[in-house]
Amino acid sequence: MGIVDFAFYVFAITTVAAGLFVVVSRNPVHSVLWLILAFLSTAGLFVILGAEFVAMLLVIVYVGAVAVLFLFVVMMLDVDFAELRGGMAKFVPFALLIGVVLLMELGLAIGVWNAADTAEAARAAVTPNPSDVQNTAALGQLIYDDYIYLFQASGLILLVAMIGAIVLTMRHRPDVKRQNVLEQMHRDPAKAMKVVDVKPGQGLL
Repeated sequence: MGIVDFAFYVFAITTVAAGLFVVVSRNPVHSVLWLILAFLSTAGLFVILGAEFVAMLLVIVYVGAVAVLFLFVVMMLDVDFAELRGGMAKFVPFALLIGVVLLMELGLAIGVWNAADTAEAARAAVTPNPSDVQNTAALGQLIYDDYIYLFQASGLILLVAMIGAIVLTMRHRPDVKRQNVLEQMHRDPAKAMKVVDVKPGQGLL
């Protein structure tokens, strides 16, 4: 067994074990920490596959942003997790049923899986030779040259989804004070401040 095979088994076992602990951990903070470990192990698998750019994206985006955001949200929110777990107990049979159905579907899909004779040649046709071009350059050429319109369309869809989420979750309640930037910018300086001559021994009413 070479060093690459040994590293693959270490990263693979760590990823599966960390994913299992994400689900079974009772403390949400521990679950997020196990999730970070699973992301790091998956990045190691990508490095072994030669996709170092995807590995760095996984570390920067998921570990550096998403997982840390989850960690801060879980730690800062005052949530009674014991009460949440008590309410989730009644949904355990339904969750087990869904899990059994998913396992059956996966078993049926894997059982009838047959690789086509032309699959290997089809994958090799779109994959450049690693000695000719680097992984990052190949991804850039594929995204920004071959599929630039689809890439821009996906970005537009994400932008519309983000705006829609902001609009749907925004609630203007009368009991909440909000900052009116335009009103502050167009205020009259003469009316913004009032000079009061306070006499000794007197106060302001």
